[in-house]
Amino acid sequence: MKTIRVGVLSFAHGHIHAYCNKIKSFDDAVLVACWDDNEARGREAAERYGMEFESSYEALVSRADIDAVIITSETNKHADLTVAAAEAGKHILCQKPMATTLEDCDRMIEAVESSGVHFQMAFQMRCDPLNQQIKKWIDEGAVGRVGSLRRRHCINFLFNPTIATGPTAWHIDPVANVGMFFDDAVHAADFLYWLLGKPVSVMAEIDNILTTVAPDDTGIALYRWESGAMGVLFNSSVTLAGENTCEIYGDEGVIIQNYDDGVSVGHAPENAVALKLFRKSTGKWEHFEFALPANHGERLAAIPRPFLDNLKAGNPPSITARDGRVSAQMCLAAYESAREGRRVSFPPNPRPAGGQ
Repeated sequence: MKTIRVGVLSFAHGHIHAYCNKIKSFDDAVLVACWDDNEARGREAAERYGMEFESSYEALVSRADIDAVIITSETNKHADLTVAAAEAGKHILCQKPMATTLEDCDRMIEAVESSGVHFQMAFQMRCDPLNQQIKKWIDEGAVGRVGSLRRRHCINFLFNPTIATGPTAWHIDPVANVGMFFDDAVHAADFLYWLLGKPVSVMAEIDNILTTVAPDDTGIALYRWESGAMGVLFNSSVTLAGENTCEIYGDEGVIIQNYDDGVSVGHAPENAVALKLFRKSTGKWEHFEFALPANHGERLAAIPRPFLDNLKAGNPPSITARDGRVSAQMCLAAYESAREGRRVSFPPNPRPAGGQ
């Protein structure tokens, strides 16, 4: 069995700890070395996970004993790190959002496609068995034609009084990360795109409602698809608790999902029904039996396995660089709509490198 040798580029994003802890439990992957522009943070993590510390990212990606890197820096640094890693021939698992601008997304796509490295976005919602079942039901036509759906993806991040001065303060820096809707709603945007494809337009409201510490704390975006379907994306960084996470309404059935984001999973009652399908043909609900995780961290930890499995098998990445661009574009367009008070339409996807 080939062992995948992994390097880490920055510990700025806290999700990297879930990834590293999970990788340490695998027998076909090993954490080799890391770099962080915050040297104290990087050296502490290197000691914690048994890695060597490199003083520059160039030195790390040039190492012959590293096959793949995980990029978990501030969002506006993803592009430079991806380009460097791709040019060095390293495979890449990149934290969301892909980048803060579409221009940087395009730089990343060009570097990945010209080098031929395996690049995968880190969206845990696609790794979740509940969401995978929803995708399966829709693809099978269990709900018929989808007319409308609503997805909530919320956190209580901005209620933390140390946000502005703590190590995660970069999340609220508009240069490093645009805004909290961009930072977190990108998960749900990718989910909607995964289910229904790229939308054709969006109307949105994004603002600070309960706090003033970040560029924004709450956003609601209404997407439309060419089929006529409507999708509501609700995201808030000031949500204390939640329950009903996703609703999908079609002409042949209904899907209801519960307890699938950070503010809800920890509050689920015993024997909670996490996912159910109503079929018009039977007039009854069907429950999808699934034991909810104890906390959202278990969902985050699911990301490395499919990346490594696809890499080892030579399979295409399950969430490509072009997929990452779409979810970033969906969120950036929502900001444009909120800022200008108008519906924003999406241009067609850019052509693949060398495409006709």
